[in-house]
Amino acid sequence: MSAHSHAFLALFLAVALAFPLIMLGVAGLWVRLFQARKPGPMKNSTYECGLESSGDSWIQFKAHYYLYAILFLIFDVEVLFLLPFAVTFTGLPAGALAAMLVFILLLAEGLVWAWQRGHLEWK
Repeated sequence: MSAHSHAFLALFLAVALAFPLIMLGVAGLWVRLFQARKPGPMKNSTYECGLESSGDSWIQFKAHYYLYAILFLIFDVEVLFLLPFAVTFTGLPAGALAAMLVFILLLAEGLVWAWQRGHLEWK
């Protein structure tokens, strides 16, 4: 090993830190030099879809949508766990097959539970 074996990493770290800091500095200078300073009631008002806001901003949101999203994520992540197993299936011992069967049975049990409780029905 040479005396400067980590010099490349130090240079890389310096560039990685300097580049975003320089860009932020240039953006800050640009705003200070070229931004129009015209505050007023129209500029400071709430803007949404070009319409004047009216009514209360608090609305009731159904929690069922979150449940559908969570169930989708659970069964979507199952595929991510099954992919490495499927790729190396022939080279794995019988214990790995048993572990994957337990995993699939637990997920199937969760699916049956959600189905029986009526969580998979769109309301």
